[in-house]
Amino acid sequence: MRALLLEHGIVVPVGRVKFENAMPDILADAENGLSVRMRDLLRRLRERWRAVDIEVDEVTGLLRAIGSQSELCQRALTVPGIGPIISTAVVAAVGNAQMFRRGRDMAAWLGLVPRQHSTGGKSTLGSISKRGNTYLRKLFIQGAQVLLLHLRRDQSRLGEWIRSIELRRHHNVAVVALANKLVRICWKMLATDAEYRPYPGQVA
Repeated sequence: MRALLLEHGIVVPVGRVKFENAMPDILADAENGLSVRMRDLLRRLRERWRAVDIEVDEVTGLLRAIGSQSELCQRALTVPGIGPIISTAVVAAVGNAQMFRRGRDMAAWLGLVPRQHSTGGKSTLGSISKRGNTYLRKLFIQGAQVLLLHLRRDQSRLGEWIRSIELRRHHNVAVVALANKLVRICWKMLATDAEYRPYPGQVA
C-alpha cells in the first residue's frame, strides 16, 4: 500500500500507526491524483489488513489462554523476549526440556551454536549449524531481535551482556548470540522449575 501511494507521489511517514491514521484522509482527498480504481484497491487492501489483524489478535488470545493453563508456559513467559507464541511452541516441542543435559544441548538441537572445524589441532568456529527445529529457531531469533530493540542496557546484567556483545560483534551475530542465550535461559526455567529473575546491573 505504501509503495502504491509512493508511485502516485503520496509519501506517508514511516510507522504502522502513522500509516493507518493517514489512510482515511488519503482516501477522502479528491485532489491527490488517485483514480477511482486505485482508491478501491487501497480500500480492499486496507480491509484485508484489518481482517488479518483481527485473526492475529484472536489466535494470540487463544495462545495466551492455552499458556495460562500450563505451568511450564508460565515459567517460559518470565524470560525476556519470550511471548505467548514462543512459550507455547517451545513447551509443545520439548516439554520440561529434561531430554537435554544442559542449555547448550538445547541450543545445539535448535541449530543456534556455531559449527566447529578442526585442522592440525586448531579449532575454528564457523556460522551456526541451522539444524533441528527451523520454526522454533526462527521464533527465538525474532524474540532476540525484539529484545535488542527494547531492552534497557543499564537495568540488568542481561542488558549489560547485550551491550558488550554489540560493541564486539556485527548486529546479526549479536542477534544469534542473544537467541542462543534465551534458549539456555528457557532450558533452565523449564528443566529446574525456576522462574527468571533478572540480576540488576552493576552500579557504575
